[in-house]
Amino acid sequence: MRAGIVGIGKLGSIHLRIYRELPQIKEVLIADNDITRFTPYPEIPAFTDYKELLGKVDLVTVSTPTTSHFEVAKFFLENKIPVLVEKPITMNLKEADALLALAKKNKTLIFVGHVERYNSAYLAVKEKIHNPLFIECHRISPYPNRSLDISVVLDVMIHDLDIMLYLLHDKIKKIEAKGVKVLSPSEDIANVRITFEHGCVANITASRISLKRERKIRIFMENCYISLDLAEQQAAVYKKEGEQIHHEILTIQKEEPLKKEITAFVEMVKHKKFAIDDAIKAKEALALAIKIQNKLRR
Repeated sequence: MRAGIVGIGKLGSIHLRIYRELPQIKEVLIADNDITRFTPYPEIPAFTDYKELLGKVDLVTVSTPTTSHFEVAKFFLENKIPVLVEKPITMNLKEADALLALAKKNKTLIFVGHVERYNSAYLAVKEKIHNPLFIECHRISPYPNRSLDISVVLDVMIHDLDIMLYLLHDKIKKIEAKGVKVLSPSEDIANVRITFEHGCVANITASRISLKRERKIRIFMENCYISLDLAEQQAAVYKKEGEQIHHEILTIQKEEPLKKEITAFVEMVKHKKFAIDDAIKAKEALALAIKIQNKLRR
């Protein structure tokens, strides 16, 4: 198959490297309105207008700024080309609904790049998590100089919101949020406390102005605590047995989450599988992120 990539910035270049490593992909083409980004890839067919990829590719990654996700993804879905669009799916729920409706109408796959769903540490513990009582997430990193068209909630925190919605099938009772604009026009650091109907509380911190990188999730259940380091792909399980606490460091086969994600997308296209369930989950994560963002700005 032939893959197209629209947006060949930092993330798009990683998609390019992975597509070139996959045996299912015989050719990769790129599109970007900034011609200087083609310089490192003189051997790759490149276009300044993404519409020129039509008829030349069998699937496409959209890794443009979030503000253009809807326009670009819509074009390919209209032409029945399967799309992997980076998170967040779109800027707003109206656009997300329109893409989902179009995908459904044309029976064309839309896949959203929530990469932590493919993190080996998360996958190792997913089945061990039942009825969490408290969840704590920290996702912090240095200033990225990219994705500044959206807040830290849509850019960074949305990863943990997505995972949380997979773990909890419960209605939200209350949202408390604080955030600060520091270096960009929108929030660069935010903290949210979410209380669910059945009592679980999630405390989530996201920052893109920190000196170090950290992606950790701690999940507390009755007589059990699970610690995840998503950056290092490590996991530990602590259990109360009698009066003792026993812990187990899980053996995890580390794999590149983005490569697993893109491979899953390519395999679905190869076998002509149509599904929008994961995209619907991505829309739910976007809906929660927008609620939090609105809380911050009120």
